[in-house]
Amino acid sequence: MCGISGEARFDGQTPDAAAVTRMTEAMRTRGPDGEGLYTADWVTLGHRRLTIIDLSDAGGQPMVRDDLGLALVFNGCIYNYPELREELRNAGYAFHSTSDTEVILVAYAHWGERFVDHLVGMFAIGLVDRTRRRLILARDRLGIKPLYLAETPGRLRFASTLPALLSAGDVDTSIDPVALHHYLSWHSIVPAPRTVLRGVRKLPPATLRVIEADGRSREEVYWRPDYVREPADAGMDAADWRAAVGDALRTAVRRRLVADVPVGVLLSGGLDSSLIVALLAEAGQQHLRTFSIGFDSRGEESGDEFHYSDLVARAYDTDHQRIRLSNDDLVPAARRAVFAMSEPMGSHDVVAFHLLSEQVARHVKVAQSGQGADEVFAGYGYHQPLVQAPRHGAEETFAAAFFDRDHDELRQVVGPEYALDHDASRDLLAGHLAAPGAQSALDAVLRLDTHLMLPDDPVKRVDNMSMAWGLEVRTPFLDQDLVTLAAHCPPEHKVAQGGKGVLKEVARQVVPAEVIDRPKGYFPVPALRNVDGPVRGLVADALQAPAARERGLFRPEYVARLLAEPDRAEAAAGSNKLWQLGLLELWLQTHDIR
Repeated sequence: MCGISGEARFDGQTPDAAAVTRMTEAMRTRGPDGEGLYTADWVTLGHRRLTIIDLSDAGGQPMVRDDLGLALVFNGCIYNYPELREELRNAGYAFHSTSDTEVILVAYAHWGERFVDHLVGMFAIGLVDRTRRRLILARDRLGIKPLYLAETPGRLRFASTLPALLSAGDVDTSIDPVALHHYLSWHSIVPAPRTVLRGVRKLPPATLRVIEADGRSREEVYWRPDYVREPADAGMDAADWRAAVGDALRTAVRRRLVADVPVGVLLSGGLDSSLIVALLAEAGQQHLRTFSIGFDSRGEESGDEFHYSDLVARAYDTDHQRIRLSNDDLVPAARRAVFAMSEPMGSHDVVAFHLLSEQVARHVKVAQSGQGADEVFAGYGYHQPLVQAPRHGAEETFAAAFFDRDHDELRQVVGPEYALDHDASRDLLAGHLAAPGAQSALDAVLRLDTHLMLPDDPVKRVDNMSMAWGLEVRTPFLDQDLVTLAAHCPPEHKVAQGGKGVLKEVARQVVPAEVIDRPKGYFPVPALRNVDGPVRGLVADALQAPAARERGLFRPEYVARLLAEPDRAEAAAGSNKLWQLGLLELWLQTHDIR
């Protein structure tokens, strides 16, 4: 797990090594254990290292193999690297380290652009093929690791974070009105390739981009599972699906133990993280370190789920640590969390993940977490009615349940300069849902959730907040084989038992029933969910700051109404409009974007 950066020039100029150095330095927290810089004619690569696999200098980056004519920077972890290493050794290749980084280099030398098909893991890759004079950029299948791009005539820069690109300079930081439309429609999500800034884009998940030395480039989506029933699975009943999902999840959990340092678990007390702990214990892991966080309660609203996390920790005899924080910790933490965001993220639990990661990083460098289970296995309330909806009814059902605002309301929120004459978010939604490869309405929405929404909400949130403290978080529910299996699983098995039915059946074999049958919970942070006290002051200050007035993103009368009468019903639902607007402005001001 690391931070990567680079610059490619197509105009005959020498890459700006100082700019790459600034990008690399801006990502110091992602890789506190080392740094490196490499220039090969028209490309310069930068790297910050977090040592997880091969702790020696031989595993450092940028990694160069002169005999292969290749150089590489890489962020992430390749879980099947021992198997690939053995396969490539048998094919006649030599290795000079025990790192997964070198396995990627040799895999490209052996398989060419199809090397990504062989990688099981999370990754963002920048690879220079000196012989063919190509730069290869690649991102993992589920978009777990980020890769941001800034392109101008004659030049391309890339980095693991958006602020790193800003530190290099010469970025168009004007607001993208379409991205703003998405942000205000979809719980603050801006799907790839857009970001809220016109001059920065994201390489989409499961995408390979090949850039020639003259600036020509091409992109390929190298993985896209179909959400349809497979003929080979026609004879499977509920018990068969439970067994198949259980086996795939056990494999996913074991894969994510690959490390030369201890691996812990972020234990919320919910079904997903509890199941990970149970399966690790079943696999023989002893003295497993688990971590939970809680905050001050507000009235009858609890600020923690320690009852459930304690229950799981006792059941599996983990080395468990409760982390309790007060509301006084939230405002300074919110400011630090905003600084750590590559993009504005309006979910209230992003601050909680930042605080949790700070504490966990004091004890371990790697942890497993339960993100993705709800998207992959239909765990949200809006999934339930979709199982009966006609295939063409997915759009209306999803929009009614998920959209924060419709297009007409949005035109009353944003300033005239940013108002669109078309419903960009609804158009993107309709296009994804109508695409072939999804058999039912629920299949289409789960595909949207998993491949479009998920990378730019919980996945990005966990990456940004954990890497702010040099903590690598691994997500077994986003294992490529498990996701493919779930895509083929009949919808009725997923929505059963109020959602995640097949997953609950797997859990019943190993997890206490009280954890499985509890009401669905979310990361409880009452002060942020309700935007009250000092948190409300932070938001109000951002929205009323001179920079906000000068930018004119939002209509003053709308902001004044929200500040006068915060919508408590929306706050309780986790979609607080005041926090969403204030967070965006706070992010822009924190990163000095004008």
